[in-house]
Amino acid sequence: MDPAVRPLIAIPARFSATTSALRYTAEVNARALVEAVWRAGGEPATIHPADPGDCDVTARLARFDGVLLPGGGDMAPYRYGATVTHDSVYDVDDLQDDCDLEVARRTLDLGLPLLAICRGLQVVNVALGGTLEQDMGGPELEHRHLVHPVAVQRGTRLEQAVGAEKTEASCYHHQRVDRTGAGLAVTARAADGTVEGLELPGAAGWFTGVQWHPEDTAHQDPAQQGLFDALVRAAQNRRDGQVRDAL
Repeated sequence: MDPAVRPLIAIPARFSATTSALRYTAEVNARALVEAVWRAGGEPATIHPADPGDCDVTARLARFDGVLLPGGGDMAPYRYGATVTHDSVYDVDDLQDDCDLEVARRTLDLGLPLLAICRGLQVVNVALGGTLEQDMGGPELEHRHLVHPVAVQRGTRLEQAVGAEKTEASCYHHQRVDRTGAGLAVTARAADGTVEGLELPGAAGWFTGVQWHPEDTAHQDPAQQGLFDALVRAAQNRRDGQVRDAL
């Protein structure tokens, strides 16, 4: 695809305390994630996690054709009503939470195509009033450095994207969805019952969320690359529709 006409995909940056090539703290996104969007025909654009109180998030997002909410650290448990924080919770950043939650809400309001990955899925769930299980039960039960099968619901956007009712998911998480947010439907589960996929039936735009990291294996697994392909295709279709409407 001609880079000049690639759909523009916004990816909120993650804060990084150290990077080998820079002298300061950084705002980053995983190279595998960015490359998966590029392979799909999209133009990945990292956006600064600005304080929503200091900017118009809707206006910021309106220039993009789609959004990808990536993985990252844990959200502060008070965001979903918890009064006690489990010892395993890590890398909480209030600015990151503020930004991601507002991006999730405004993206859905705008009807922009949205792919939410790992933390991103959890952000969408919390943004819609859902809750999280802060720890899945210790190292023997968590899904870290683990590739496992996931059962996918038929007829969902997730099934359309991966092209199968079962897929091998590369996971890295110690938290999971507890109560689903308003309107969300579970589209995939692991064998232990962990929610691995969410969608919002009736949403104005294309949306799917996965608890795993498809970017880990997308370079060699067409099913995982299919998620990025579906996001970019939806973004292209949305932009094409806007162009037609303007004529």
